Amino acid sequence: MIVRINRDNGGGDLRLARNTSSDLEHFGGRLGVIESGQRNPMEYQNVSRLSRRTFLFAGFVAAVGGATTYAQQQAPIPETLTQWLGASAKMRKLALQRCLDRIQTMEPSIHAWVQVSPQQYTFRGSLSGIPYGVKDIVETRGLATEYGSPIYKGRIGTTDAAIVREMRKHGAILLGKTQTTAFAYLTPAPTRNPRNLEHTPGGSSSGSAAAVAAGMVPFAIGEQTRGSVLRPASFCGVTGFKPTYGLLSMEGVLPLSKSLDTLGFFTHTPADMSALWDSLGHSLGRSEDFDLGAPEPMPDVEPSMAAAYKNALSRLRNAGVSIRPIDIAGTIAKLAEANLTVMLYEGARFHKQRYDQYGNRLADLADLVRKGLQISVDVYEETLRYIDSCRVQFAEQFKRTPVILTPAAMGPAPTGLASTGDPRMNAPWTALGTPAVSIPMPVGTALPLGLQLTAERGGDARLLRTAVRLQNMLCSQPI
Repeated sequence: MIVRINRDNGGGDLRLARNTSSDLEHFGGRLGVIESGQRNPMEYQNVSRLSRRTFLFAGFVAAVGGATTYAQQQAPIPETLTQWLGASAKMRKLALQRCLDRIQTMEPSIHAWVQVSPQQYTFRGSLSGIPYGVKDIVETRGLATEYGSPIYKGRIGTTDAAIVREMRKHGAILLGKTQTTAFAYLTPAPTRNPRNLEHTPGGSSSGSAAAVAAGMVPFAIGEQTRGSVLRPASFCGVTGFKPTYGLLSMEGVLPLSKSLDTLGFFTHTPADMSALWDSLGHSLGRSEDFDLGAPEPMPDVEPSMAAAYKNALSRLRNAGVSIRPIDIAGTIAKLAEANLTVMLYEGARFHKQRYDQYGNRLADLADLVRKGLQISVDVYEETLRYIDSCRVQFAEQFKRTPVILTPAAMGPAPTGLASTGDPRMNAPWTALGTPAVSIPMPVGTALPLGLQLTAERGGDARLLRTAVRLQNMLCSQPI
């Protein structure tokens, strides 16, 4: 059964047309095709006025096959990755159908996807039958790889990136490509924040964060050069994790800055992230007791973030956590500027040929190239030396406080889509190459805010264990 959603060019109502096609059936289920057009961004519905350019959707695969028993129908369908990992193969198929249903219902409002085309999996592994999305700067064979730019609209990938091959090895189902800012830089994607559609989900990994927050997939892959995983996680109220620089292969991922670019993940909770890391074959280590560090004075952030951050630290101290003040606010501010210098210098030189070809059609990326080419090699090398000196400084600090707590963003998600937010809280750790994770803080009904944790390079397991522990403490106390 093919379900095709058509729209007229004038932006009229959606019309459903149904056709049968037995030769498109696989996975034991049905294949549905959604062609995405311009949509009303403010309502969860499939009938709307159209208001934005056409996006490609193809290959919607419903993975449920055969009849299910009454007991299976009554069993809770998994939503978080931890629940998926504990579910039977049959229940995973039911959960995949729910993901597809949610996309069909919610995508007209959220715009998280460039293309939805679930891929068949041929390997059995720890993630068998579990769907995920991947940011559209990651090369995928036979699927859209458009870099978030209209210049490359319709481009199809010719190979699979290393991270996609790794996921396939573990049996995960690539559900499709998620929206990104153009070239993973500034020009926003059309994606909206599922927590409040009037607000940005952050960037550049906009679609990956939104897809997880909306329950469309239990996990998604993003990438960070300044704050493109941790900030969207904070804005969308999910968990974002940037591993140690160089731990995950960047083969097949469009570069921006070779010294900074790092793949990352989104899940609902820190426990999900820990389970994902374990499923990918990474050690989770053993439990430890140690002091945590927190900047004093604290970084200059918006009042709502400052209040939530102080409240979180207070709650953790009340739960018995030892948190020591550390004087790093000035250093991390300088590191954020150093991160920007490195990104501009390296990004300009990587994209110069593209700029020579397309000029101002690159929008914000054109500005990056012009600014970056003005940075001298002497300034660039001096900046790298400063970052190296800070690595030595923080290596000593992590001996005293193995995990450091900071705000994950300047504040809540800004209103509108013109800006994806300020990455200053995340950029220092990207410059240092340390692992970092953003976990949701208790904020009641307000827009989400994240608590950021970072540890020494290679301390990914310790970081994730700590994140799970702190999240449990924060959630165990009344707001």
